[in-house]
Amino acid sequence: MAAKKSSFWNFADRFEGDKVVWIIVLLLFLFSIVCMFSSTSRLLDEGATRVDLVKEQFVVVLFGLAIIIGLYNIRNIKFFRFFSAFGFATSFILLLLLDSRVQLPFMRAIEINGAYRILKIGSLQVHVFEVVKVAMVMYLAFAIDALKRDALPLKKLSEEWRKIIFIYAPFIITFVMIIPGSNSSALVIGTIMLIVILLGGGSARDMTLLILAGAAAVGICVGIYKLSDGKYMERIGTGISRIVEKDDWEKQFLASRKGSIEYQEALDAMRQPYSAKIAIHEGGVLGKGPGQSTQRYVVPDISEDYMYSFIIEEYGFVGGVLVIFLYISLLARGSIIVRNCGKDQFAKLSVAGLCILISGQAFLHMFVNADIGPMTGQTLPLISHGTSAFICFCIAFGVILSFSRIAARRIDKETRAAAPLMEMHEEVRAGLDDLDAFESGKMPNGDDYGI
Repeated sequence: MAAKKSSFWNFADRFEGDKVVWIIVLLLFLFSIVCMFSSTSRLLDEGATRVDLVKEQFVVVLFGLAIIIGLYNIRNIKFFRFFSAFGFATSFILLLLLDSRVQLPFMRAIEINGAYRILKIGSLQVHVFEVVKVAMVMYLAFAIDALKRDALPLKKLSEEWRKIIFIYAPFIITFVMIIPGSNSSALVIGTIMLIVILLGGGSARDMTLLILAGAAAVGICVGIYKLSDGKYMERIGTGISRIVEKDDWEKQFLASRKGSIEYQEALDAMRQPYSAKIAIHEGGVLGKGPGQSTQRYVVPDISEDYMYSFIIEEYGFVGGVLVIFLYISLLARGSIIVRNCGKDQFAKLSVAGLCILISGQAFLHMFVNADIGPMTGQTLPLISHGTSAFICFCIAFGVILSFSRIAARRIDKETRAAAPLMEMHEEVRAGLDDLDAFESGKMPNGDDYGI
């Protein structure tokens, strides 16, 4: 008799989506709440406490979980196709408003550290590039699938022209529109879009042309920056300084008199990456323990841009490896979901693109924290503080889980349909075994036939 399942597993069986992905989501949520409590050294508002911050993050987590569950329960893939097209239109409008630096009573672009990345709509602040990341992965998956199904408009045009209009043109336009606000986001989003196009069957010639077009766009932006003496395309100058002038900051720091303006300027430029490395070094195997971080008082954005270094400082090598394992597991489960999606190109590309986006950004965040490459400002998905990014990644996880559920239901349906054939196969197999036994002179129970 089979052992009776525990109540936990009976509850878990109600979830038809990939259970490992559910576990990954819940663990990332837990990390987010715990780390938010102990990583914040500066209070958001005068008189606020860390308990207030945890309550705020808990509300965000509950809202994100509601989004995931809502998307998970949608079984109609046509909804996601519509959602993808709508997401692209929304992204384009948001980027257009951001690049125009709109300043209206109910909507305005906000400048933070010399960059325009946020639109304030009423009391809501939207980090535009976080929306664009998820939206463009979904849109490209939709467009590639629609092209292969001959479901795109303008059918009088050739397939090549429709590919240019609905796939390649949106790629270039989106990439160019992101550059004025963030070079690193343009690079990250551009790379993810290229990967989706490649997975969708993009040829080597087309990929080369897209890369060259992107490089040409960057070159034009650099030219505008140089010709205007830095008045336009300011973020280009920031990107150049982060790549080219890193060693110059170190030289300036060593050559300057302590307490001078030059000394302080160089110190401020190096503080965050150096403090992040110190946090990683001091974490050891098991870390200092929750709430014991010292570098949170030095690094202003440790709960966002340098969250991974904080995790290692408080939870050590063990905590850092656990976080890495979660994102690697997501890639592994994503590949399994993709294989189970059958011939549905839209679902396969969406799951693959979103899993690569989440895990890729996580590893990029870790590389920056280890001072491998220039600072990019990319958060640690579902852990770092940032409401827009958190909600957008929850949407991504909701889509992944929904498609895993659809794939699981398809597999179960095919299994049930094949059950009679399997039973027939077993009957035929048993008959063949009896025939072999007869021909060998042996009864099925081991007795001789006597011939």
